[in-house]
Amino acid sequence: MQVWALFWHIRELTDKPIALGGVGLARILPVIIFSLIGGAVADSFKRTKILFITQSFSAITAIALGWFSQTGEITIWHIYTLTAIQAIAIAFDGPARQALVPNLVPAKDLPNAFSMTSIAFQTGSILGPALTGFTIAYAGQAAVYYINAVSFMSVIVALLLIGDIPQKASAHIKPVSWESISEGIQFILNKPIILSSMLLDFVATFFASANTLMPIVARDILHVGVVEYGWLSAAQSVGAVMAALVISQIPELRRQGPIFLGAVVVFGVATVLFGLSSSIVLAWCALVIIGAADAVSTIIRNTIRQLQTPDHIRGRMTSVNQIFFQGGPQLGEVEAGVVAQLLGAPFAIVSGGIACIVGMGMIVRKWPALLTYNGDEPSLAGTPAD
Repeated sequence: MQVWALFWHIRELTDKPIALGGVGLARILPVIIFSLIGGAVADSFKRTKILFITQSFSAITAIALGWFSQTGEITIWHIYTLTAIQAIAIAFDGPARQALVPNLVPAKDLPNAFSMTSIAFQTGSILGPALTGFTIAYAGQAAVYYINAVSFMSVIVALLLIGDIPQKASAHIKPVSWESISEGIQFILNKPIILSSMLLDFVATFFASANTLMPIVARDILHVGVVEYGWLSAAQSVGAVMAALVISQIPELRRQGPIFLGAVVVFGVATVLFGLSSSIVLAWCALVIIGAADAVSTIIRNTIRQLQTPDHIRGRMTSVNQIFFQGGPQLGEVEAGVVAQLLGAPFAIVSGGIACIVGMGMIVRKWPALLTYNGDEPSLAGTPAD
């Protein structure tokens, strides 16, 4: 709810597309600066305790956004600053959260576990944007931020219920040191299958990130209001849930590399279709396809990385991946805002979809390992009991 409310809020404060891109910059700079440290922290301390702290911190920033909005004192710079503060928490939250999943389930069930994780996340991403439009329309902008602040309590309760989770530790590195961070970077550089999946993730989401332009598409191209904007914002998650439900029922997903690459192509083509859309029905359907394709690629690339990474270094691998995973869409928001400012929103979206497909071809040509990855290769992840 908060992400989409922020986009709408900024569009209410200014009609300049580049201002929407500023949110992406505010969200990615802290991730770039702090993620590597966050990965080392996730491998050196209890991951559940880290999540408890980051979730509490995020709740406080949401309350601050609500307060400034309620008092009418909020400006774009308030939004940028509080978004950046919350992004610092995310920089520590992401590595701990991702690295925790393989500690909870056996390696053979990891694809299904990530599918269920995706279903849970995307279901929230359907209800959230849809509720955003109604909440802003009937309760005001501040209400969205307050609801978000309260919602963090469910995560904190879940962490308390999970209890203590064993995790491996590396005996030969210094906790939260440059040596430990460097070890994580070197591990990725020596793993072409992981490195190429990260680069592909970055390129696809950098060029084909259309979310930040959604308020402009809704208001200025499709000529609809805030409620319809909420429906459009939820469309990608509808597709993602459907795709994740299908994958969660497949006992052993094979030919993961070709399926992953096919999903990226569909992602790019659907983005072009969205950019060419002049009706809300066509735009919504294109967004559903985008969400489904993105869910398939997300589940497979998460499975590849987690299975090919030992537990003691998983937090650091995830922290590097977070820079790519967060950096692609967030910097893509900046890129989309700049291009839309210069050449218009439709051109920014269509050209991004085309660049996504071209970029995928260049990466696969350089690192062809994804073409033959099947999914039954030897795992380095171990089991929760290890």
